[in-house]
Amino acid sequence: MAGLTAIACGPVISAAPKPRSPEKIYASTCGYCHGQHVAPVIRGRAIPPEAVVQFVRTGPAAMPAFRQTEISDQELKALAQWLHASRADPKEHEQ
Repeated sequence: MAGLTAIACGPVISAAPKPRSPEKIYASTCGYCHGQHVAPVIRGRAIPPEAVVQFVRTGPAAMPAFRQTEISDQELKALAQWLHASRADPKEHEQ
C-alpha cells in the first residue's frame, strides 16, 4: 500500500465573513447618529468617497473612528461609493 497519502484531520478554518452591504452598514452604524439629527445628514450630499474613508478611519470632531475590525476596508470602500451616489432620505431631512 505504498503511495497512500495520509490525510490529517484538523480544525476546519471557516472562510472570512461575507462583507455586509453598504445599506446594512449605514443602518446599523452610521444611521444611528447621521439619521437621527445627532450628526450631520450625509446621504444625498455627494461626499467624495475619499473623504468618507478619511472620516470613518480618523473620526473627526465627536465622531468615533472605526477600525478595520469594525468596518473592513472592502466594506468601507463600498459604503463610501454608496454614500457618494446616494439620494437624500426625506426622513433624515425632517426637523
